[in-house]
Amino acid sequence: MQLLPAIDILDNKVVRLKRGRYDAVTMYRARPLEQARVFAAMGASWLHIVDLEGARSGVPCELDTIATIVEATGLKVEAGGGVRTLEHVRRLCEAGVSRIVLGTALIRDAAFSREALARYGSLVAAGVDALEGEAAIEGWQEGSGLGAQQLVSSLKTRGFSHLVYTDISRDGMRTGIDAEAYRRIANLAGFAVTASGGISTLDDIRALARLGSSVVEGIIVGRALYEQSFTVQDALLVLEEEGEEDHAG
Repeated sequence: MQLLPAIDILDNKVVRLKRGRYDAVTMYRARPLEQARVFAAMGASWLHIVDLEGARSGVPCELDTIATIVEATGLKVEAGGGVRTLEHVRRLCEAGVSRIVLGTALIRDAAFSREALARYGSLVAAGVDALEGEAAIEGWQEGSGLGAQQLVSSLKTRGFSHLVYTDISRDGMRTGIDAEAYRRIANLAGFAVTASGGISTLDDIRALARLGSSVVEGIIVGRALYEQSFTVQDALLVLEEEGEEDHAG
């Protein structure tokens, strides 16, 4: 099971939003590359990077920054935000990212999604961001009119094998999680999910780990790390302990 510390970038600064609101921004002192190096030094092997302006505008703005992070740290990077064309996918692929997340394009441009999957396969992941049961698009600024669960249930037949599922109502709020909700989402998808939104304590990490890697393949953590509720090392230790317990069982 992967732990993915989150780096959300806006104007080349590390920030966190509350419930995806661009008028509720917390800015952190570290620059993206500096923050990536901190997470690497703590033992992380993956990062989840979101280009927030790209997500809002539909035009990625941080491709060079992402490429620099990959080259400088050697970390595996899952990246998204404004990926709407094959050129965007190609450039991220050339930057060395390990997974590319499609969000708005899943709904707005099915033909592009199909072509991206055909060319890049499992490098491409679906990003489903849910607010009150509806899939949000355009950097979470608009509703899609499509149920999040309906979208999730279509992914496997469309060719996806990776899903980042975010509960927007909990994202950046440190409210804790509903672990069983991810079991339901994984059952709908037909494959394991990466959990995002509201993870605030080691108990949240533990609850997700106990679902097993067939249900949850990754855990994205943001504000809880930045505000020192726990460290990357703490979270990795929990995952290791739970893995040992699963193996022993």
